[in-house]
Amino acid sequence: MTDFKMLEDQFGPGCYPMRDVVITRGQGSVVYDENGREYIDCVAGQGVVNVGHCNPYVVQEIKQQAETLITCSGTFYNDTRSLLMEKINEITPPELSNIFLCNSGAEAVEAALKMSRIASGKTDIIAAMRAFHGRTFGALSATFNKKYKKEFEPLVPGFDHVPYNNFEKLAETVTDKTAAVILEMIQGEGGVNVADENYVRQVRQLCNKKNILLIIDEVQTGFCRTGKMFAFEHYGVVPDILCLAKAMAGGLPIGAIVFPEKLKFAQGNHGSTFGGNPISAAAALGAISYMQDTKLAEQAAEKGAYMMQKLQAINSDKIRQVRGKGLLIGIELKEKVQPYILAMMDEGVLTLPSGSTVLRLLPTLVISCEQMDTVVERIEKVLQ
Repeated sequence: MTDFKMLEDQFGPGCYPMRDVVITRGQGSVVYDENGREYIDCVAGQGVVNVGHCNPYVVQEIKQQAETLITCSGTFYNDTRSLLMEKINEITPPELSNIFLCNSGAEAVEAALKMSRIASGKTDIIAAMRAFHGRTFGALSATFNKKYKKEFEPLVPGFDHVPYNNFEKLAETVTDKTAAVILEMIQGEGGVNVADENYVRQVRQLCNKKNILLIIDEVQTGFCRTGKMFAFEHYGVVPDILCLAKAMAGGLPIGAIVFPEKLKFAQGNHGSTFGGNPISAAAALGAISYMQDTKLAEQAAEKGAYMMQKLQAINSDKIRQVRGKGLLIGIELKEKVQPYILAMMDEGVLTLPSGSTVLRLLPTLVISCEQMDTVVERIEKVLQ
């Protein structure tokens, strides 16, 4: 039998904290290892497979497109790409009428940062402490945690970080050079910290007043995860630039920014060889159609409320707080979380950290109540 772990250890990049399991297939909310053991998947590809593993809508679109056209340069019009742009326009605010397609969340953030500088004629960006926006140089400059950054400095100049949910500190940091503010509505990597409604509205008003662009990073929170199609909908605001990725294509690489007509790039200002490729575009059409047909955002809201109630009822003195929105849930512990993540894997549930003390749950949004009950039972077991 092929030793897959040995092959990845031999040829891999060394940058991932590898877990001692080989995942070979998945269906819905479960994945299976090479020995056929089943795991309830509360990682979901880091929040990618909201519609479930091997979703039939997505699989069918990929199969059909793979037999028709696999790639098409952005310098040519394409039928599938154009239909995806139309679909994204359908599910986003009417003020945001244009779409740039790319391949990942980091690429979407890079595009948003470039657009904010060229559109405003200003240079500086304000981001939040504990924010995570990606690992490329611009996105990394907007990211807060020093452990991701220190070995790659100097990074892109002009970035300031201010406390999350502290409007006064943000307002004090604004200058006449401020081009944009970039925010997550929930800091997925930074501890599952949820933005206050009043804070988000104050930031929107300040950006309007000071002619500053508001970039909202929905890479992890987008596509029904929080109980709305996009998390900003909980707050009654509209961003100037919306960053999307992860769950858009049901598991295939894709990213996008959505923005108003007035912010359009000029020819040659930006581009992406694989952005909007027909295979990923077809998968995204399938995934978004599934979200709409099954009212997946409503499912996430209902299931999230159910799971949150169950988790908050756990009697464990190791739990400090349970927080989140929809099916993006963080369990903050009073101690390091990593041993419990490994213990959960032994119990047949895959979970994530969010910072050093938060156990993060990012299940597929098609998870059943029975599966959620099992997850909660096993969390309670390992936290005794």
